[in-house]
Amino acid sequence: MRTVETLATLDEKSARLREIVGSHPWLIVAYSGGVDSAFLAWTAHNVLGERMRAVIADSPSLARIHLEDALQFARENDIPIDAVETRELDNPAYTRNDLSRCFHCKDELFAVLERYCEANGFAAIAYGVNADDQGDFRPGQRAAREHRVLAPLLHAALSKGEIRELARLAGLRVWDKPASACLSSRIEYGRTVTVETLGVVEKGEDALRKLGFRQFRVRHHGEIVRIEIAREELNRALTPEMAHELTATFKGLGFKFVTLDLEGFRSGSMNQLLSANELMHRS
Repeated sequence: MRTVETLATLDEKSARLREIVGSHPWLIVAYSGGVDSAFLAWTAHNVLGERMRAVIADSPSLARIHLEDALQFARENDIPIDAVETRELDNPAYTRNDLSRCFHCKDELFAVLERYCEANGFAAIAYGVNADDQGDFRPGQRAAREHRVLAPLLHAALSKGEIRELARLAGLRVWDKPASACLSSRIEYGRTVTVETLGVVEKGEDALRKLGFRQFRVRHHGEIVRIEIAREELNRALTPEMAHELTATFKGLGFKFVTLDLEGFRSGSMNQLLSANELMHRS
């Protein structure tokens, strides 16, 4: 049970967030539909009304089911929203899929949003980075700094758990939505990102969803697929019947070898293959 002190701290952080957002009228929120950007967009709309806009990037690296759900959430909460096309796959520096891929993705996104601001009379861009995101390898944060993108959740010192709790208290259905990075993050570093490869990953994750799994990743390692499923769901995956189902599904998508990662789902597991030196010089 949360203590009175925790409640006070959470209330203070929520008030601080609203103060930060309120100081930036005519604000765009870089919106993905995940709990962080959804809560930020909801807060901005409550504080700024029509002086904000949620803008979502429509690209092959965003699964269609996540795009549709993000648009639906905005409609449910009367949040003004637009979709813009980003063309990161036209950039060889992105598609070669080295450690700077996320930087080039966010660089493209924020450049597109800057043009949107100029064309539509908005003054600033904010995105949903939070206090917990500081401990992982996230080159996209460098792009945000270079484009001077605001980070209200971070500056209000809100953690992922606190954001989920505030979203729950606000009655937002996304409060417990599983985290989901872009489809490109499923492809091993050094393997070229293509529309076709992204499509294979998306179809694989759609299949896992239809099988009733909730938290998972399809990790693409060329001829090998490495399936991560949340530990609390692993028992259901570790049956002969499910092994047969997964093998048939993923071999049907072109993989020669189908593997189930016994460590279960963990965000950013591709980064575990990187050395400390690589991380230091690329962050």
